[in-house]
Amino acid sequence: MSSNTILIVDDEPKVRLLLRRCLESDGFAVIEAEDEAGTLAALRSQDIRLVTLDVNLGGENGLEIAKTIRHRSDVPIIMVSGRDDVIDRVVGLEIGADDYITKPFHVREVLARVRTVLRRTTHNEAAQPVTAAPHETPPDAEEAVTFDGLTAFLDRFELVDRNGSRIEMTSGDFRLLAIFLRNPKRMLSRDRIMDLLHGVEWSPLDRSIDNHVAKLRKKIERDPATPVLIKTVRGIGYMFATDVKRSGT
Repeated sequence: MSSNTILIVDDEPKVRLLLRRCLESDGFAVIEAEDEAGTLAALRSQDIRLVTLDVNLGGENGLEIAKTIRHRSDVPIIMVSGRDDVIDRVVGLEIGADDYITKPFHVREVLARVRTVLRRTTHNEAAQPVTAAPHETPPDAEEAVTFDGLTAFLDRFELVDRNGSRIEMTSGDFRLLAIFLRNPKRMLSRDRIMDLLHGVEWSPLDRSIDNHVAKLRKKIERDPATPVLIKTVRGIGYMFATDVKRSGT
């Protein structure tokens, strides 16, 4: 079975078929279960990337099944419910579910949430990069990037303005800036930017990245109302439109 396998747990064949068609159309392999026994058997025998789990499985409680899964595995879980019940949602998240979808749902929403959860959990599970011991790092290895009179020191998350003063930046602001600096004059979609940010919870249905870019523009643009550094590419995303120069180049 593919390592890109999703387990659908639902006692309604029509719902399982809808989810199967949705996920398989996006390249996922799918297996199905309709109760706790089938769910646990699939998790024991298959390499499952993610589970979609109905809250109400006939005579069984999906929340209790989620709790059992979480005691045994860190596999991502998206709860699926026929009602938008705040209590179910809160309990599901508290016992370790990663997201919650309410029926009736749109297939695009399902795919968006599956991709988001996989992106987030894959990043969290990734091994940390191996770094050199302090004595192995040359003193001049720090990466400095200049653009439009500003200087960014990427290794220490520091940005210096056109007068030589340090600009206060959140870690999120700086990570976004670093993405643009490493991809100058390249069109980046909103999805791609969020992929590169790693670990940021988001939904392609919202416009949170636009707010993030607006905050960064206020810190680096000479006139944020008329941005020339971070250009909007209508219908796609953004482009860092100015030249950048790295130390030593």
